[in-house]
Amino acid sequence: MAKEILEKPESFYGEFTRKPGANPESTHYCPGCGHGVVHKLIAETMDDFGIREKTVFVSPVGCSVFGYYYFKCGNVQAAHGRAPAVATGIKRALPDSVVISYQGDGDLAAIGGNNIIQAANRGENITVIFVNNAIYGMTGSQMAPTTLLGQKTTTTPRGRSAENEGYPIRMSELLATLEAPVYIERVAITDAKHLMKARKAIRKGIQNQIDGRGFSFIEILSACPTGWKMTPVDSKKWIEDVLSDYFKLNVLKDKNGALKKEDTGITKSKREKEVEPTKKEIMELLGGTAQTAKVSFPQTDVTANYLDPRIKIAGFGGQGVLLLGQLLAQSAMMSELFSTWLPSYGPEMRGGTANCHVIISDKRIGSPLVSETDVLIAMNLPSLEKFEDEVRPNGVIFMNSSLIKRKVERQDVEPVYVPATEFADELKEPRVANVVMLGAYLGYTNLLSVESVLAATKTVVKRKELFAINKEALAKGFEFGRAKAKPKKHKEEVL
Repeated sequence: MAKEILEKPESFYGEFTRKPGANPESTHYCPGCGHGVVHKLIAETMDDFGIREKTVFVSPVGCSVFGYYYFKCGNVQAAHGRAPAVATGIKRALPDSVVISYQGDGDLAAIGGNNIIQAANRGENITVIFVNNAIYGMTGSQMAPTTLLGQKTTTTPRGRSAENEGYPIRMSELLATLEAPVYIERVAITDAKHLMKARKAIRKGIQNQIDGRGFSFIEILSACPTGWKMTPVDSKKWIEDVLSDYFKLNVLKDKNGALKKEDTGITKSKREKEVEPTKKEIMELLGGTAQTAKVSFPQTDVTANYLDPRIKIAGFGGQGVLLLGQLLAQSAMMSELFSTWLPSYGPEMRGGTANCHVIISDKRIGSPLVSETDVLIAMNLPSLEKFEDEVRPNGVIFMNSSLIKRKVERQDVEPVYVPATEFADELKEPRVANVVMLGAYLGYTNLLSVESVLAATKTVVKRKELFAINKEALAKGFEFGRAKAKPKKHKEEVL
């Protein structure tokens, strides 16, 4: 006898171990909330289409963010309202992925209003699931951009008025006026009939992306019984009788056939080309030339502990901390390595604190953030005190011993004391202490060639009259670093 087994879609985790709480088998959503239903429709589509392994689920703040607990696929949390921008970046970097931007009305239609309009206007090949429950459901049930006239919330206790708060925004109608979107539909999750329409819309929106047709937007009218202060049954009835009277259920745009150039103004092949610029194009944008792009330095004689470094450089404003990082990152790129540079500084450009993250690798870099530090370059005492404990065991700390009078306290790291400010004073140019430190780092690790740094200096440092003094400072630091280095083979360098 046939037996039907009902179980969770495979695109859900078997147990929701990421979710806090005693029961790892149930979601945290309130009774009657529509998010769980929408999740199920998306997960079933992922299973049926066989796309779970290449799906990336992007969710910002609000109840939408909890998709991370449940979906067994790639998950990225975005800042408030920025999910379309993050989804754009992911899709362009991974064009074969399936990217779903999952957002609520308080997020997408408010602070994220411009982000969604621009992504739709560009015709990004992503699928946006827009859950509209006409309220900020997660943070106390305040008025949202989609809250109806007369609807009472914690911030509109007398009901929303057009004169004071303006009219509810119809996002589907707004986006439908744009040329680029290929599919826009508004559905609801109430009875079985509407649920099947919602299922069909989600599947179509994701299929459009798989087929490369462009931007799809599915708006789903969903219940928030807790925020509305209704029972789950009454909430569904309110959607059918009231909410859908203002937000009409309908297909607002559906471009049939394959995506054409005239639909978006940009072809897929051209977009992919723009995502992958040539090295020559990169160098020209950075002010370099085809000649500087040929600089190469095989890292065959670099100690393994110094390869693929995640570097944190810190000091006070005016010490050239950010410039030091730029020189490192660009010289690495000129040496045919991958590199990133991420600056961070306070409002006081001079005298305030500053630091930057630099990553150098022979492989593609997923994030520019240095969370575990291999190399710390500390230009002053506050920087050493702040970041010393972040260096991994067996990592290296380069410190400006001219300004830092104490020793490194840890015993499991490799300290290198460089009198960078003193050397800069000897050159009668205090501003090049950062370049001295850079030279010391190169001499000690042999990671990059002096040639590549000098080539980077010509493109990064705009004042050409400073090239000669920077070259001297680099040579002085390099000589010091090589003298302090542990015994190992070096390439002969010509300064």
